[in-house]
Amino acid sequence: MSLSASQKKQFRAIGHNLKPIVTVAGKGVSSSIVEETLRALNDHELIKVKFQVGDREVKQQLIQALCNECQAELVQTIGNIALIYRPAEEPNLQLSNLHRH
Repeated sequence: MSLSASQKKQFRAIGHNLKPIVTVAGKGVSSSIVEETLRALNDHELIKVKFQVGDREVKQQLIQALCNECQAELVQTIGNIALIYRPAEEPNLQLSNLHRH
């Protein structure tokens, strides 16, 4: 699943007003973090994840690991925040960030 430039632009515009739903800290990408991220992606499709780790290299590795575990696409990273997307099998129109905008 690869996003086009226009899709990324649209998702970045939607993601601008979103708040981080999941926070990844010192323990890294644990099974509970993956479960919570999967739940959030199923509900909202487009979410922000906050990474509270010190090193840039570690942060990039954690972002890639989380995206791989959740089969999600990285849209954008700014500072410690990653915007990730995965389409829901059956989107809930009331919860989906894409369908509400």
